[in-house]
Amino acid sequence: MKLTPLGAAPLVSPPAQLSSRLVAVIGGGAAGLVAARELRREGHKVVVYERGAQVGGTWVYTHEVESDSIGLDPSRTIVHSSLYSSLRTNLSRESMGFRDYPFVATGRPNRDSRRFPGHQEVLRYLEDFALDFKLDELIRFQTEVSDVGLEEDGKWKVRSRTNGVDGENVLDEKYDAVVVCNGHHTEPRIAEIPGINQWPGRQIHSHNYRVPEPYRDQVAVLIGSSESAVDISREIATVAKEVHVAARSMPEGSFGKLPGHHNMWLHPMVISALKDGAVIFQDGTTVYADVIVYCTGYKYNFPFLHTNGVVTVDDNRVGPLYEHVFPPALAPWLSFVGIPWKIALFPLMELQSKWIASALSGKIALPSQEKMMNDVKVFYSSLEAAGIPKRYTHNLRGYQLEYIDGLAAELEEWRKQMYAATAMNKRDRPDTYRDEWDDDYLVLEARDDFAKYLGFV
Repeated sequence: MKLTPLGAAPLVSPPAQLSSRLVAVIGGGAAGLVAARELRREGHKVVVYERGAQVGGTWVYTHEVESDSIGLDPSRTIVHSSLYSSLRTNLSRESMGFRDYPFVATGRPNRDSRRFPGHQEVLRYLEDFALDFKLDELIRFQTEVSDVGLEEDGKWKVRSRTNGVDGENVLDEKYDAVVVCNGHHTEPRIAEIPGINQWPGRQIHSHNYRVPEPYRDQVAVLIGSSESAVDISREIATVAKEVHVAARSMPEGSFGKLPGHHNMWLHPMVISALKDGAVIFQDGTTVYADVIVYCTGYKYNFPFLHTNGVVTVDDNRVGPLYEHVFPPALAPWLSFVGIPWKIALFPLMELQSKWIASALSGKIALPSQEKMMNDVKVFYSSLEAAGIPKRYTHNLRGYQLEYIDGLAAELEEWRKQMYAATAMNKRDRPDTYRDEWDDDYLVLEARDDFAKYLGFV
């Protein structure tokens, strides 16, 4: 699908006056914060529901983990953050920040000035963003949304509950529109392994990984090849006896002992696990392991959202969604921010939010429901023809810049080049790319661009 850039989006008939809507935003993380800002900028009235006690969403670190380490028990104690203690960004601060609120080193005490900072610095950035744009006044903290549904009068009913000193308070309110920003890093996806129920070792999803010490002197099998899988496997290897990484779709000749590491091996996928502790890989290799760590991603989950089957999650495809944002039958009154992955999320969230705010005010017009639905079907057909599984519907690897250009008319050239430079550096220096790089000239270009927002040269 190819978007008409926002600046050139056609109007069916330009309104004499832009409309102001009452909009509920579900979630106070990065997506919810930038959605709230853009909606208010466009003249809408906004209420943000945040179940936690502070802004930040998944960027709020906790040492706590869930009572079920692989996340299958529906009655488990749920922890919403997936951060591990040592996590640093895999994009540079220049390229990952919001476009008109640069993520620069502040020089303040107790801040992380590194170009690829730790998770605490990202949280501080989001807190600064909320403070500078006075977003806290829009947010209801410690308020969980339990039900969102469309009423007969065309309004959206939002039921929320707040736990206070006087007990639980349940409130029903009506809105013109709802923007879903609840994130998708809470509900673990687990690889299906024949025999795993009889396998005697420990299993954990990366959602519940925090520090490497519990893996000291153990043999660990780690499944996955995501950014978190790379980080966690290398960190565990500093204390473990052996680390065996199982990954699909690796280049020919990649498997075997990993160079530069005395105790790490790369394997094809796991095909079975046995009750004697053996884990068997596709190439026939057998490892007797103490623990399996699943770095296998997450499921989209909207337990509060009820649309009578209009929006569903099928094999991790949220759909139908026009450009990963609008359900055609409910647009623009229901929308989603931050669904795609393998993309620079903060700029994406900002541009999606601008689009939603403009569609609600009438500044731009969406295509007809029929046209949007047809575009979605064409997109799904193209994925199927290319052999791309349904669960990768929202994976924008390979065309993220084209997608963002469609939202923004044109992404800054330095930012595009910086994404590419970081990807190449990560490939060439997988262990040190966060501390060694060759694109300082792009940093200077970014600073020149930031000058109009920050007042420095």
